[in-house]
Parts: sequence; structure tokens; C-alpha cells
Amino acid sequence: MTAAVSVQFAPVGKAYDFNADGFLDAARDDYLIVETDEGPKVVQVVKPPHEVRQQRDRQLRPVLRRATVWDMLERDRLTHLAEEALELCRDRVKQSGLPIKPLSCDYDLTGGTLTVSYSRTTRSRRPVHLRNLIRGLARTLGARVKMNAMHERQTAKLLDGVGKCGRQLCCTSWLREFPNIGIRMAKNQQMSLNTDEISGVCGRLLCCLSYEDENYRSLTRSMPKVGAKVVTPQGEGRVRYIYPLKHTVSVQLEGNVLADFQVDELVSPRKDTSCGPCGGCTHTRRAQAAQENETPSD
Repeated sequence: MTAAVSVQFAPVGKAYDFNADGFLDAARDDYLIVETDEGPKVVQVVKPPHEVRQQRDRQLRPVLRRATVWDMLERDRLTHLAEEALELCRDRVKQSGLPIKPLSCDYDLTGGTLTVSYSRTTRSRRPVHLRNLIRGLARTLGARVKMNAMHERQTAKLLDGVGKCGRQLCCTSWLREFPNIGIRMAKNQQMSLNTDEISGVCGRLLCCLSYEDENYRSLTRSMPKVGAKVVTPQGEGRVRYIYPLKHTVSVQLEGNVLADFQVDELVSPRKDTSCGPCGGCTHTRRAQAAQENETPSD
């Protein structure tokens, strides 16, 4: 086990673990200096030192030191320079006609490396050649330039916005990591499969589909499936709709009458040997014939 401290590079950003040796007294919201591929950066503690299992193929990077007042002032100065660099980058992209949109610029603490985050403006998978843009920016700014492509969800998190619920985007306000979302989650919650209705401002499936997915799955495990034959207080029928939150089902009875019942009201169904809702397949007829042959005749 290794002592690690979890930090964020940006507000509500993904938390990363760094080796906390020598900084076991670091508290939440403290500022530290860590080494990254882009150079030293100021980070904020989101989880005090705690023990983690060390992976053989992955060594945690150490914390360099605590951030001083001068480090914070330098970070603010570089933030203003990064905003100017972003305007310059947008002008260069517009002049070159590249199919990208610069979103943000970020200097490391030394000011020697500039990371430009961008999104593509076309869905084409053809590679975008940024070599000339990088050389021009490096020559003008006097810093090493790195380009960082952002996917749709990362772009929405960076730009912020309002979701379909009328509130600030979850990924900007509190969600640190993007959950894995599948269309099966929308089916479990009986939502419309129209992509426009279940997609967020990023164009991908709504992250909130994952929030109640486990609850819906646990509720539906104790309910009959749609199309199953059940026995109700009003007779036999087949399930046409299920309502997990109310724990009720709609059953089609004889005469195509739909009636709602609590799951607890359903009588244990007879063993359904049919392969489909019609009950008239060969398998059913053979089962009925075998039952008649076993019945002794008078």
C-alpha cells in the first residue's frame, strides 16, 4: 500500500492520485505543485492522503512541494497570458481554415509549455495537419505548444451550459468523471428511444440515464416480463406494460381488456410452455396431447 493524495487540475475536474510521501499533513483544498507531462502545475487537494494499492506497471508521481503565494500569483498571471494566446490561436485557425475550434489554452507554471485544447468542427475521420499552426504559435509565443483534442463530452464540460432539466450541466457542476452510458439504460427506464430526447447538449446520451439505472434494474427483477402469462384476480392474461416505480403491471385480459394490478396481487402463473404470446405452437399442442394420453379413460 502507498500513501496517495487526490488532486484536481481544474474545478470539478477528474481527480488524479500523486505520491503523498512527505505531505501526509496535506488537507482538503490545499494547493500543491506537481510534475506533469506538460511541466509543473498548481493543483488543489480534493482528498487528503489515503492508502492505495500500488500497481506494478504504474508508479505514482511525487508531489514536488507546497504552493506558495508567489506560485498563486504566477498562476494568475499565466492565466491572463493564456487568454491572449487563445485569441491568437483562434485568429491563426481562422486564417488557415483548419476544421478545428480552439477551446482553451493553459500554461505550465514555468510558462515554457502551452497546451491548446480544441474540438473538431467536422465529423470527418480524416487527420487534421496542425504542424504549421504549432510552429507558428511556438515562434510567436516563445513556448512549446501541445495540441489536445477534446471529445464531445469534454467540450461540453469545458464550455458549460444548461441541460434539458433547466439546470447547470452535471459535468460542470459536480460530475468529475463521465459514466459509461448505453441505450439499454433508456430501455430499462422505458424512455423514448428518440436520440434527440435522450441526448444532452453534447450530442451524446444523457449522463443522468446512469443515475437510476441500477434502481430500475433491481425493481424489474421482481416483476414479470412484458408478454409473460400471469394469473390475476380477474383471470389469466398477458403482461403488456410494466411500471417499476409503482410496482404495477398492465395485463391484457380476455376481450382485449387492459387492467392494472399490483405485482403482489398476481397469482403464481402456470408453467407457460409456449414459445410466444399466441400459445398455439406445435410445442404447446404436443404438451396438451401428452397430458390427455396420461389421463385414464372411463
